[in-house]
Amino acid sequence: MIQAWRTGDDARREHAAAWVVRLEARELGDAEALAFDAWLSAGPGNIAAFDDALAVSQAYAAAGEQVARELGARRAPRRPAMGRRAMMGMGAMAAAAAFAVVIAPQFAAADTETYVTAKGERRTVQLADGSTVDLNGGTRLTVALARDARRVTLDQGQAVFDVAHAPKRPFTIAAGDRTVRVVGTQFDVRRLEGKLSVTVARGAVEVRPAEGATGRAYRLHPGQRLDHVEGATGARVAAAEPQEVLGWRTGRLVYREQPLGEVIADLNQQFAQPIRIEDPALAATPISGVLVLDDQAAVIRRLALLVPIQAVRSDAGVVLRRDLASDR
Repeated sequence: MIQAWRTGDDARREHAAAWVVRLEARELGDAEALAFDAWLSAGPGNIAAFDDALAVSQAYAAAGEQVARELGARRAPRRPAMGRRAMMGMGAMAAAAAFAVVIAPQFAAADTETYVTAKGERRTVQLADGSTVDLNGGTRLTVALARDARRVTLDQGQAVFDVAHAPKRPFTIAAGDRTVRVVGTQFDVRRLEGKLSVTVARGAVEVRPAEGATGRAYRLHPGQRLDHVEGATGARVAAAEPQEVLGWRTGRLVYREQPLGEVIADLNQQFAQPIRIEDPALAATPISGVLVLDDQAAVIRRLALLVPIQAVRSDAGVVLRRDLASDR
């Protein structure tokens, strides 16, 4: 069993290399699997070190197969066995890292694609790895699929990810100052106006600070939602109904005590004419209900049944004000 953790980058790289060897040899028992999960969750530095070690190992294997093909061999030579002691040696790690830098551009280049939806548009994308992404209106994200990793950058908007199970190809989503990491699961990620929400429908995901950001990592399970304000160190985790959160895919927005400001942010992803709230206190008013997404004017009329508002239209858009007549 891998021994107690040492501190420092060198020790972290050694432990990462040792875990890669054990995982690829399928030598882990239940106790060591738990120990590996605990080590991986101890900090973003461990995750980065493990990803780097895994990339070196897979690039080494890919290079051997490529050389065999170029030499016209009838079959690729078997990958040389790499003992734990060899992998953990710093000299071997340095050589392997240098070798990976040389071969990475040739054999591990990522297939990158950017997807954009207009306001009010919803789109389903089938990725090459078997994962599915449902994009809400006004969303922009970039997907990079490499041999050893699957990376998404969510610039803005909302999407539901149904991730194909591939333990050796971690699936990560960069969203502002947080990173969402999964192996195989279904979950919703919303990033609008400096706020991030992650809701899990199936499986488990980890939300951790991006490189250079502060805060702790959170492990989310089905029926949990994390809310985070970009730039803050903490986050709030609460119970949620995933099918309600994912309702936008069928043209329904479901809210339970959500601030009116967040509702308007969602609606602004659906309609070309912007909506804004004049009074900050009104924006903080919590509402509960269901909004069917069809015509903007009809949606605003339904919204007025949930909260006392008046809509004032102009060339610049729609301004929502508190309906003082309803307070009398």
